[in-house]
Amino acid sequence: MKPTVLILDDEPAIGSSLRFALETNYEVTNLTEVPEAYQFLRSQPVHVVLLDWRLGEYNGLEVLSKIKDIQPQTSIIMMTAYGTIESSIEAIKRGAYHYITKPLDIEELHILIEKTLEHQELHDKVRELSETIEKIKGYDQMIGESAAMKQVFSIINRVKDIDSNVLIFGESGTGKELVARGIHRQGKRANGPFISVNCAAIPETLLESELFGFVKGAFTGATRNQNGKVAAADGGTLFLDEIGEMPPSLQAKMLRFLQEKEITPLGSSETRKVDVRIVSATNKELNRMVKENGFREDLYFRLNVIPITLPPLRERKEDIALLIPYFLQKYSEEMEKPLCVLSSDAYKKLLTYDYPGNIRQLGNILEYAVAMTKDGTIMEKDLPITVQHEQETSLSRYENDNFTEETKLINIPINYTMKEAEQLIIESVLEECGGNRRKTAQALGISERSIRNKLHLYRTIQQKEAKNAE
Repeated sequence: MKPTVLILDDEPAIGSSLRFALETNYEVTNLTEVPEAYQFLRSQPVHVVLLDWRLGEYNGLEVLSKIKDIQPQTSIIMMTAYGTIESSIEAIKRGAYHYITKPLDIEELHILIEKTLEHQELHDKVRELSETIEKIKGYDQMIGESAAMKQVFSIINRVKDIDSNVLIFGESGTGKELVARGIHRQGKRANGPFISVNCAAIPETLLESELFGFVKGAFTGATRNQNGKVAAADGGTLFLDEIGEMPPSLQAKMLRFLQEKEITPLGSSETRKVDVRIVSATNKELNRMVKENGFREDLYFRLNVIPITLPPLRERKEDIALLIPYFLQKYSEEMEKPLCVLSSDAYKKLLTYDYPGNIRQLGNILEYAVAMTKDGTIMEKDLPITVQHEQETSLSRYENDNFTEETKLINIPINYTMKEAEQLIIESVLEECGGNRRKTAQALGISERSIRNKLHLYRTIQQKEAKNAE
């Protein structure tokens, strides 16, 4: 079904000529009376309205506001022969997508309408995805519908109410602490404390006292008794992040604590019983460290009762499209900006990037992009340089497609015009994609609507040429 365009201009000749110029690609309605236009808009949805600035006794800006009241999602392009900077700014403030002066350049108008529709499509996509984010969240901001993440959510749900130790494996930035918090908050210990300790961030000489506490006089500067993180987690969960960085000298004491569920503060001879569930995490291969005597085998098995492995983002790329609107919404709100959207090129870049820093890196990229964009639409140039200039990947990297790793060449005769070359490229890629327009659009970095419109245009031209040949 073609996108719908409403032309509202009180000069019938202008409306008729515009309808003739646009009706190949769009379902066009041409009206000259404002009340009639209001009635039409109340009866059916319209994608784009071409609105004249002066409509007899009606002011175009007032009509613009009324149209936005009737159909808030409709995009409006103002048309006038009396364009000024002030009037264009006022039109944009009242909700117009763009502003174009008469006499109209038809080719420019086609491009503008297409950009308007693509912008509208992006807004719709972000809004729809934002509305479904709550439905697809697993636990504590974890988002994913991939098979790997569904397995993680399933394990969390099964272990949240038991006290067995959990060891979370995963690269940096995959969300290991979110899993730990999810286990805690969804389980029977939710009303207790959640205490996090990064074993790599605390100097070896301080880690023991940080975990188990100390008494006055235990070391220079110990002027009072101090509870440690383990005691602070009593009745709740202790999360030991980067457990592979725990020094060997402390591993024996941690093993004893896990076995006895009691602690002895540094400098004290008294023990204290604690009720703590242990959830650990690492980005290292602990089993290899055990073989190389870098980590105690008995401690490893004590921690690794229930393993959970978080996949890197590059192995669950179907979740990227769900994470993007979450981060766009998050950072747009934090920076007090209207909800930002991605251009087609920027969106394609983010879908194909490998994310060595995983979800954390995706969040950082979108935080940067939201800060850099000037008009709310994030272009490819608004992305970090490292993302912009990543080596282009082959078509085979798209999810669920049938491309092979072999890149196929398209031979274009030297005497072809740009339009003929464009048609050859689109039709060749479409054939390679098995006629799938969505995959073709992804491969070429343009919208599916553009593919549809161009194919319709090619068929129209061919039909006219065939008719003339008769």
